[in-house]
Amino acid sequence: MSSFAVRSAQALRSATRRVPRAAAKIPMSAQTASYSLLARNAMSVSRRDVPLTRGMKTLDFAGTKEVVYERSDWPLAKLQDYFKNDTLALIGYGSQGHGQGLNARDNGLNVIVGVREGGESWKQAVEDGWVPGKTLFPIEEAISRGTIIMDLLSDAAQSQTWPKVAPLITKGKTLYFSHGFSIVYKDDTHVIPPPDVDVILVAPKGSGRTVRTLFKEGRGINSSIAVWQDVTGKAKEKAVAIGVAIGSGYMYETTFEKEVYSDLYGERGVLMGAIQGLFCAQYKVLRANGHTPSEAFNETVEEATQSLYPLIGQHGMDYMYNACSTTARRGALDWAKVFEETNTPVFERLYESVRNGTETRRSLEFNGRATYRQDLEKELKEIDEQEIWRAGKVVRSLRPDNLS
Repeated sequence: MSSFAVRSAQALRSATRRVPRAAAKIPMSAQTASYSLLARNAMSVSRRDVPLTRGMKTLDFAGTKEVVYERSDWPLAKLQDYFKNDTLALIGYGSQGHGQGLNARDNGLNVIVGVREGGESWKQAVEDGWVPGKTLFPIEEAISRGTIIMDLLSDAAQSQTWPKVAPLITKGKTLYFSHGFSIVYKDDTHVIPPPDVDVILVAPKGSGRTVRTLFKEGRGINSSIAVWQDVTGKAKEKAVAIGVAIGSGYMYETTFEKEVYSDLYGERGVLMGAIQGLFCAQYKVLRANGHTPSEAFNETVEEATQSLYPLIGQHGMDYMYNACSTTARRGALDWAKVFEETNTPVFERLYESVRNGTETRRSLEFNGRATYRQDLEKELKEIDEQEIWRAGKVVRSLRPDNLS
């Protein structure tokens, strides 16, 4: 699609000019910068975007009305006052724990971390400024000190630790998750919350590292919120407020079931599983027909991730189609229908596998193995050693921003 290059570059430069970039270093406190940059970014809207006034609102999403909650609903002073009597006990310090914990701390909330003493997560937390005996504790002690218990352990670890955790979730506390997995698949995980606590969910739509990066840039990630159990009558309000505290820029309401179904489905589908499969399939056919590794990678991955996908993310699929050549556009429109018809049965089978718990049981079995890390490293090494990704390392090294 070489004829795409000029128009794509022009469109991308134009889009970039319309979207202000946050400074690499923010001179004021993280929370002040976050709110300030969000306000400035809100003023920059593409001609193709719908102008918005900030705050909670009902929007029409392709004919369906949905309520959207935004960070501007919770100014920093209001947020801090709302949680002034609470201690957020963050259990687990993996990707989500790291991002959410640091963001809530930067927003001025009282946050403590609970992990296994002396483990790798404990060491990482210390490096990030959590202080043993003050803001860093063993899991059981952190839960006893907290009023809002944020269980951000892995899904398998939540199931394994629940017998020890459950008795510590006493009346009046709030139980918080960032994934509906353990609650929805309770027959497999055996995670059943006590009946006298609020149970809520805030699920950032991205990795914990992205949650942290977007917060520092002042942008804020898109998150889902849900309520499983509302004892106080304020569970949803609490979920929205915590969503803001941990770095969400805007939030959509869902249910625990829909969150976990869509999440497991999406990860195995176009977000990760399907895209790896499609990349490999296209690359292999190009190589089988005599194309070099560099050409096959550029046409499969590099152009997609560096040129086309950013345009889709910024402006939508029709915009990207309009930015390419007439030949590319015609072929893409014709073959999109073929790929949709071919892949719909696969996605239907995938969704049913998620809904009936097959994917859950597979995850719990694999992630609960004593040899989990070694088995995972073996599979990831196999991907790393595929020719497509070995070629990709060389292509990425040639990008101008990687050259001194």
